[in-house]
Amino acid sequence: MNEEAVEEKTETLEDNVDKVSYRFKIDYSGETEICEVDRVLELNKDDQVIIETRYGRDMVHVLGPVNCSGECCGKKDMKNFIRLASEEDLKIKEQNRSKEKEAFQLCREKIREQKLDMKLVGAHYLVDEAKVLFFFTAEARVDFRELVKNLVSIFKMRIELRQIGVRDESRVLGGLGVCGRDYCCHGVMDDLRPVSIKMAKDQNLSLNSMKISGPCGRLLCCLSYEYDYYVEEKKKMPSEGNKVYAGKIYYHVREVNIFTKMIKLAGEGGRVANVPFSSFEYNSEKKIWNLTGSPEN
Repeated sequence: MNEEAVEEKTETLEDNVDKVSYRFKIDYSGETEICEVDRVLELNKDDQVIIETRYGRDMVHVLGPVNCSGECCGKKDMKNFIRLASEEDLKIKEQNRSKEKEAFQLCREKIREQKLDMKLVGAHYLVDEAKVLFFFTAEARVDFRELVKNLVSIFKMRIELRQIGVRDESRVLGGLGVCGRDYCCHGVMDDLRPVSIKMAKDQNLSLNSMKISGPCGRLLCCLSYEYDYYVEEKKKMPSEGNKVYAGKIYYHVREVNIFTKMIKLAGEGGRVANVPFSSFEYNSEKKIWNLTGSPEN
C-alpha cells in the first residue's frame, strides 16, 4: 500500500470518528433512511430534520442512533444529512398538508378522466424541493405519461408517480390490525420482510387464510417475529410426523409444544399420550429418537 493510500485511509477513519449514524423515519411512506451526522450535533428522538431521502430532500423525524458495523449501513445505503428543520420548514410542512388533499382530489379526477386502471393511494409535497409525489397501486403496468404531462401543467413543478404493492399501500395509509394496534408495517417495521405460509405452519397456527392474513390480503407481518425462535427450539425436539421408539414399539409425533415442552404422541389403536420432552433422547448413531419408559395414557 503506497503512502497516498495510507493517508487517504487514515483521513477516512478520522472522518468516521467525528460522525454518528442515525435512523430517520419518512412519515408519509413508513420507510426509514440512515444518515451520518456530525457528532457535535446531538439529535434526540422525534427531532425534525431535513435529509436526502430516496424521493428527494424532505423532512423526516429522528428514530435514534444506530450501530453501523454491518453491511446495512454501508456507504451506498447512506443518505446525506442536510440540516435541522427550521421554523420556516415546519410552516411549509403544515401548509403542504392542506395542499396535499387538493392535489390528491385533482389527481384522482384526472385518472378518472383518462380512464386509467390505477388506484391513487396518497399525495405528498416535499418540504425542501419543488416536487409532488403520488403513490398508486395497479394490477399491471400503467402508461401514465399523459397524466404526468397534465399534472405538470397544473402544479408547475416536478411530478413523480410511484407504483406500489398492496403491502406498501397499508404501510402508507396505516390503520388498526386484528390485534387492535397500528399496522406493523406502518408503525413498527423498518422494511417489509418476506412472510411465508411455512412460518404459520411451523408455529402450529391455523392455516385459514382469513385468520393469518392482514387487511392488505397478504400474510401477517407478525408471523415472522417469533419464527426464528420456533425453528431453534424445534431443533431440540422430535419433528412432527417422526417416529419415536420405546423399545420395539414406535409412536408418531402428532404435535410439539415448545412452550410447555410437551409432545403429543399417537400409538396403535388410536392411543394418544402427552409426554414431556425430558423423556426423550436422541440416538445419533441410528439417527432416531428414543422414549425412555412407557408413555402414560
